[in-house]
Amino acid sequence: MSSPAFAPMTEFTRPSGRMPHELRSITLECGVSAHAEGSCLISFGRTKVLCTASIEESLPPFLRGKGQGWVTAEYGMLPRSTHTRSNREAAKGKQTGRTQEIQRLIGRSLRAVTDLVALGERQVIVDCDVLQADGGTRTAAITGGFVALHLALQKLVGAGKLPKVPVQQSVAAISAGIWKGMPVLDLDYDEDSTAEADANFVLTSDGRIVEIQGTAEAEPFSRDQFAGLMALAESGVAQLIALQRKTLGL
Repeated sequence: MSSPAFAPMTEFTRPSGRMPHELRSITLECGVSAHAEGSCLISFGRTKVLCTASIEESLPPFLRGKGQGWVTAEYGMLPRSTHTRSNREAAKGKQTGRTQEIQRLIGRSLRAVTDLVALGERQVIVDCDVLQADGGTRTAAITGGFVALHLALQKLVGAGKLPKVPVQQSVAAISAGIWKGMPVLDLDYDEDSTAEADANFVLTSDGRIVEIQGTAEAEPFSRDQFAGLMALAESGVAQLIALQRKTLGL
């Protein structure tokens, strides 16, 4: 796999010791839940997210009788997933705007690669619970959530309820940002909290874009700088999709 067009500076050092174009250590552990139809514990370095996929043979009222299925997601962070304890959102009686935004992003990303008509009139709910956070929880949730979803759909095929897995492409997500003036891939918390710009890229296995979220935290970034981030993201997502496919035996 070719590296992005720019050459990393030899004197540039990231907090983790990685080169600008390097991912953290990524692992995908399947079958960690005894009860869910599909499950995957994904680790992006010290970020760990448990993704479980549950199949329901029913649909939300707005989709009943329309001849298609639905894929949705829920996201949450455990109280001690961060440096200090946070109260459970259930105890507060409502989700934060951040939680709602992230779980909608996960759901959109998974639906983008699922043939909902072929799925039939059933729903798959993918729960993404952050066990430990060190930056990149949403990108880890999307990447691991796809694996959990695929495993659940494989169960439907194995049970004779579907002729084949109704997934058209793989999907994965990665962050890229500008840290100390340098484009870097897969930001951890130390970088994300002090980056001049950061973005999340959700891409499919054929290179199409599901969503890009980018923000300048300091000065606005240029089109050329964005192109550098995009090149990093494409390289990173290609590696993640290769790992997904190996894990799923595809």
